[in-house]
Parts: sequence; structure tokens; C-alpha cells
Amino acid sequence: MNTGPSVAIYNGQSVGTGDIPVAGVEEFRTFVIEAAAAGLGLASLFAVPSRPGRFRLYAVLAADETGRLYVSSTEVPDEYPSITPDCPQAHLFEREVAEQWAIVPRGHPWLKPVRFHRSSVPGRDAFGRSEGRPILPSVMDFFQVEGEQIHEVAVGPVHAGIIEPGHFRFQCHGEEVLHLEISLGYQHRGIERALIGGPGVRTLHFIENVAGDTAVGHATAYGQMLESLSGVPAAPRAQSLRGIALELERLANHTGDLGALAGDVGYLPTSSFCGRIRGDFLNMTASLCGNRFGRGVVAPGGVHDDLTEEDRGALSEKLARAGKDVSVAVKLLWSTPSVLARFEETGVLTADQCRTLGLAGVPARACGLETDIRFNFPSGIYRFSQMPVSTWPSGDVFARAYVRWLEIQRSIAFILEQLRTCPPGPVRVEVKAPAADRFCVSLVEGWRGRICHVGITDSGGRFSRYKIVDPSFLNWTGLALAMRNQPVSDFPLCNKSFNLSYCGHDL
Repeated sequence: MNTGPSVAIYNGQSVGTGDIPVAGVEEFRTFVIEAAAAGLGLASLFAVPSRPGRFRLYAVLAADETGRLYVSSTEVPDEYPSITPDCPQAHLFEREVAEQWAIVPRGHPWLKPVRFHRSSVPGRDAFGRSEGRPILPSVMDFFQVEGEQIHEVAVGPVHAGIIEPGHFRFQCHGEEVLHLEISLGYQHRGIERALIGGPGVRTLHFIENVAGDTAVGHATAYGQMLESLSGVPAAPRAQSLRGIALELERLANHTGDLGALAGDVGYLPTSSFCGRIRGDFLNMTASLCGNRFGRGVVAPGGVHDDLTEEDRGALSEKLARAGKDVSVAVKLLWSTPSVLARFEETGVLTADQCRTLGLAGVPARACGLETDIRFNFPSGIYRFSQMPVSTWPSGDVFARAYVRWLEIQRSIAFILEQLRTCPPGPVRVEVKAPAADRFCVSLVEGWRGRICHVGITDSGGRFSRYKIVDPSFLNWTGLALAMRNQPVSDFPLCNKSFNLSYCGHDL
């Protein structure tokens, strides 16, 4: 691949903002399109005001085969030729940039808001409305399939139960779904905007609440970021303890998901067992920091609390017992024909669709793609303790469930190894203030997939931009594709097989 107008960096490496090339718009566009065509993933695409009437557009592309990240940029006025028609991975990023900064990507095939908030540029709006007024969900256009026997099924944004708001618009012929459009952003929280001017006393709190079930994953990405920008790496013992917390977070969520999938097809033994075992894994996380969801594990420079030798022994015993329990519960799924009949060939995605849209995490690995930050872009303890990539080729609900089961087994083995070999030393070092005028990309494999944090500091060493991409941001589109040609009644099962985050999308 021609790396063109870009700088190559590693995961967690910071460079001077002046080291990032500023290409012409067409050169930048060509670089992104050709890199994506060569198999690189578009990890982030975002804009930053550069001077009056101009914006700096940054792209971060991830090369799984080499473990390198390629960063490029360009300057644009209030419009530029859209990248999406030639690089579908950019479709949501460009819509987000248009909403945030009123920059129009000319030729975008479906330009509409992502989160329904006001543009940051007073008096300007990229969607044809005056004075930068927000576009409300009630006046949103949805894609429509035409035909006499076509009907629409609308679900949400208000749901039964306690889940967060999201609207799902199905275009159906009878029971068959021809197209699903997903509209989120009903509770946009402004987290990225709140991070500007940090780091401060509330920054870590905001980060841990990007997605409440991924507190450890996002906090780890932030910790790596801050340590890189200050030039002070976390202590080796702390990196091991972070890895333990991250894998416990994966265990709790994967176990809960397998139980929920069993419940969606009415198979109560696994559903009941996994609900209880998930609680066991959450309680193990609480033993690290006092919080079952991992808030308070990660601190800049390391972790807040240590584990004594006695603590490690007790945790090993609890983990071994929970591992046996989850093995019994999950193996019931694979030996029950009625479960397999509902899982197999339901909600199929292809590897080409995953590559085209840049999907990450479990959905991509369930299509046979060997993409995992722990393996392709290792940082922290994963540089020294390799984590194999768990894949399955069929791309259906079964594959997404089975990949979770493979990862559960490997996460348990990883944690037991870390508990045995955790290096001695301090669990936290003092982190200096971030350096001025720096750019850093921090990737972490959260339990849903690739987490990408990009931080840019100003001349005072404060964050002038902090961009977060939760894996749900792109993977919701994968769910929409998986529902094509499925009966609408399969939506709950397909949805749970992805189990994506609303709040992780609505930043």
C-alpha cells in the first residue's frame, strides 16, 4: 500500500501535531479510499477547527497485518467531496462531522444527523435548516421501499423495560425484512465536548461512563493515552492487573450475552445459569476495586488498588469454579438441536460486508476475520502475553455466540496465567502533565470490539480535541444488514447477538 500523505505510528504512541501531514483534499480523499481498499480499517475520522472558516479533517487507518496506524489530515472549508461513495466505512463519520461542524460532504448518499444536537458553529447547519437549529427525530426522513404490499414496522424509541432509547424502522414484505434503518442519538450526552480542556478531576469519571458496561475498556484506553502524552508508562504490575480487569469485564458480558441469547429462544437452563454466573464474574471485578462494573480499577499511571498473594489465590479459586460452571451451562446450547436450529443461518453477515463497513469485534471475528487489538495492535500486558484470535466463519447468530464462548475460555486461561505470574513492584506511578501540541491514538479491544481514543493537546498541554469511537458506532449498521431477508420476529435474537450500546453511540 502507498502510505501517501500520512505518518505511521504504533498503538499508544504520541507524535507532534506538526508531524502529521496536511494533504490537499483530493490527495487526502484518495489516500483514505485506497487504504480502505487495501484492507485497512478506518478507526476514526473527525474534524477540528483550525482557523476562521476552515477545519482540519483527520483520518486514522489501522493496518491489522503490520500493527501500524496511519494518520493523515487535510484542511476543508464548509464543504468537500464525500469519501463515502468510494469508502463506505466513512458513512457515519462524515454524517457526524456534518452534524458537529456544519461541514457538508458533497455527494454523501444518505446525509442525515447522527445525534440530533446543535452544530458547534453558530448560525450554520449542514442539513438545510437555518440558524443551526437541531433536527428533531420526529421530522427525520427514513429510507422507504416502494410497492403495494410493502409495510413499515416501527419500534421505539420508547421500549418496554429499562433499555435506552433507539428507533428501528423496518421495511417489510409480509414477515420478511427488506431493509432496516436504525436511528439513535436520543440522549446525546456531550461527553466528547466535556473532555475539552482536560485532563481534570472529572475526566476519568466521564471516560468510565462512555459505555457503562465497558468502564474498564474505555478507562484503559484513556490511561494509555495519558501515559503516552506524559511520557511515563504504567508500571508492569499495573499492566497485568489492568489485563485481569479487562478480561473479567469480557467474561461477565459474554456470559450474560450467552444467557440472554438462550432466553431469546426459550432455553431456560442456560439462561438461568448464565445470569447467575455473570454475577460471579462481576463480583470478582468488585474484589479488584469495590465496584462490580470496574469503575475505579484504572488510574492514570496504573491502577488504584493492589492484589495481595492471598487475594490472587482466592480469585484463582473463584475463577476456576466459575469457569467450570459456565462450561456446563454453555455446552448445553451446543448439544440442543432446537437451540441450534434457531441460531444457525439466522442474521447472516459476510466477511466482505464486515470489511466494507469496517465492522469490529465479535461480529467481524464471527465472519472469520482475524481482527483483535490484543493480537494485531498489542499494548500493555498483551505485548508479553499473547492472546489468540477467536474466529468462526459462518457469520450468523451461532457464530457470534460461539466466538463469545471461545473468548470466555481464553480469557479465563489468560487471567489464571496473570494471577500466577503477576510481576512485583508498584501498581501506580506518578503521571506528569501531558506534553503540549501532541497527537495520540490509543486502541483497546473492549468486549464488544475495537475502542479508539484520539487525543490532541494544545500549546498548554490541555485537550483541544478528544475523539472516542466505541465499537457500537459502526457495528449498528452490521445489525441492519444482518436483518435483511429475515423474518421481523428474528429481530430480538439478531439484536442480542450483537448486543450493542446505545449510550456508547450517543456521545
